[in-house]
Amino acid sequence: MIDLKKKEVWFITGSQHLYGDETLQKVAEHSQTIAASLHASALIPVSIVYKPTVKSAEEIYAVCMEANTAENCIGVIAWMHTFSPAKMWIGGLKILQKPMLHFHTQFNRDIPWATIDMDFMNLNQSAHGDREFGFIMSRMRLNRKVVVGYWEDPESLGKIDAWARAAAAWNDWQSARFARFGDNMRNVAVTEGDKVEAEIKFGYSVNTYGVGDLVKVIDATTDAQIDALVEEYADKYLLMDTLLRGGAQHASLREAAKIEIGIETFLRDGNFKGFTDTFEDLHGMVQLPGIAAQRLMGKGFGFAGEGDWKTAALVRAMKVMGAGMKGGNSFMEDYTYHFNPDNRLVLGSHMLEICESIADAKPSCEIHPLGIGGKADPVRLVFNSAPGPALNASIVDMGNRFRLLVNEVIAVAPMQSMPKLPVARVLWKPYPNMHTGCAAWILAGGAHHTCYSQNLTTEHLTDFAEMAGIELVLIDKETKIHQFKNELRWNERYYQ
Repeated sequence: MIDLKKKEVWFITGSQHLYGDETLQKVAEHSQTIAASLHASALIPVSIVYKPTVKSAEEIYAVCMEANTAENCIGVIAWMHTFSPAKMWIGGLKILQKPMLHFHTQFNRDIPWATIDMDFMNLNQSAHGDREFGFIMSRMRLNRKVVVGYWEDPESLGKIDAWARAAAAWNDWQSARFARFGDNMRNVAVTEGDKVEAEIKFGYSVNTYGVGDLVKVIDATTDAQIDALVEEYADKYLLMDTLLRGGAQHASLREAAKIEIGIETFLRDGNFKGFTDTFEDLHGMVQLPGIAAQRLMGKGFGFAGEGDWKTAALVRAMKVMGAGMKGGNSFMEDYTYHFNPDNRLVLGSHMLEICESIADAKPSCEIHPLGIGGKADPVRLVFNSAPGPALNASIVDMGNRFRLLVNEVIAVAPMQSMPKLPVARVLWKPYPNMHTGCAAWILAGGAHHTCYSQNLTTEHLTDFAEMAGIELVLIDKETKIHQFKNELRWNERYYQ
């Protein structure tokens, strides 16, 4: 389970000694009140930790250094209650390695019309103190998120929530490990990429492990472990008759459970946060991991098929961002189209591996032939996904940079049943429309693999891309192909 409350965001307030002890005491009191309110808010998933007011270059440097080395600190919120001369911040900002949110707020919501005097004005100087701070970050070309608004407004809290979730995902990627069982699907381009550059840029490592190493762990699974998991399957899912105890294919269900236990054991023992496999390299495995991949994603692991380690890492990041929110995140693929001019749709699915977190009802546990891979019929969960706002995201390696591509979509309920389609699936309409949305995706070099999200927004992924220092390309309701092509051309120049 992903518990974001264990992650800390430090609330740091800037001021200076010029104002005297009485004013600084008020600054500290106000800062503690705001930090405590943010921490207690049900809208913010992480812990907000108050830090004493910084008033000199030495204090700023020290708290930034401390934030860098604090294991649970995933980012800092900075607020200038008064005027904090920005040259004091240069040393600290130069070394700060954690994401920053600049909160442009003030302690009082309203101007106290009848009593306002210069004492009040000297204490409540955020309106220009934050501009001084903003200048030095812009001058230093530092990425950050700026949130403007009162500290109790739900709109402000929502923006802080999105940034905190992105910061948690970014923190999760640092020193993360992803296992690649076998190699990339042969001759496929978009799932390849520069793993060395990814480790430099993103902080996570990807290494290949022989399928034989995994099979050894799978084969060490005990009958008692398998019995317990098969019982869990029966309790949680609608089992196909042939998979029930005594059924003709019950042994296949036990094999699927054995594979799931083995993969999870391998991942947990190796401290991996996700994995990928390919049906072209299953030597020693009886069936392709279907229900295993689906359920492991449900437990928070990243996954993608065919050796696609970039998408596996993105699925993990988006699961961290979405932790505790209604709805799920899943490995996905644009599989086939419905080109009816009255109702154009994309059918998203994969051979087997769609996460149960996006199911709209109790999944059915079934077994069917796969048709590729040359292995025994695999067990999988079959379900539809719920309608509503969603998005697809993909990270692609453009050679000189990584690009995060996002398409906002609206999922719809199936108009008809699909009794012969033995896989989990979701139907959606891409924004701004089928023709423009799909054309823009292709023009941007978007992969056929994505992470499909029911609970994240473009704001989450924009904040995440800022932290990673990578390009983000958005396809939404406003996208027009001519302007989109220009944006891609401008980005190409910017990232040269």
